[in-house]
Amino acid sequence: MQSPLELLRDEQVAFVMLVISLALSLSLHEFAHAFVADLQGDRLPRAMGRVTLNPVRHLDPLGTLLILLVGFGWAKPVEFRPSALRSRHFGAALVALAGPSMNLLLAVVGLVGLRLTTSDAFISEGIVFIDQEGLMGQIAIFWVFFSTINILLAVFNLIPLPPLDGSRLLTIFLPPNRQNIIYFLDKYGFFILLGLLLFGGFTFLEPIILAVRRLIFDLVLT
Repeated sequence: MQSPLELLRDEQVAFVMLVISLALSLSLHEFAHAFVADLQGDRLPRAMGRVTLNPVRHLDPLGTLLILLVGFGWAKPVEFRPSALRSRHFGAALVALAGPSMNLLLAVVGLVGLRLTTSDAFISEGIVFIDQEGLMGQIAIFWVFFSTINILLAVFNLIPLPPLDGSRLLTIFLPPNRQNIIYFLDKYGFFILLGLLLFGGFTFLEPIILAVRRLIFDLVLT
């Protein structure tokens, strides 16, 4: 993955697009977690000031710095109490799914923004072509960039490894006699995730990301 600082050196506009897209996407992702937990009856996220659209409450200083340096980082995870949720069995999964669902919604919003920005954009073989220059052309490119990043975040967060959202879904789909897998992943999942990131083990996600991107882009733009 290319460092955003390299984008800054090569193309300032692309760097600004990346920073804005990630700040908005990560903040709204975490807001969705907090909002659904609050909706489910757990008041802890509200007490911690997380049921807000203010990015400052959601962005992690170190995670944000790493995004700028290496192109990978994180926001502050939303703390909630599964035992305080109205749905004891599905509540935690609903909270977990809220984040990726928000990212998919933002991807659609970005493409609607593209439609409103320009009538010259068209899609072919999953690739968006924008026949427009100047400021409006840059805004149109931003919407494509924004949508793509949100699709990437949605798919990535559904990987069933802690601390990603997909790990919460295992508590529903795994039978009781396999719950030891949850304990193992809680203990070692972060190191497995880090190892995959460092050694490029997420290439298997590329076809999934491209397929989801193509599906959403085709549905909204055609």
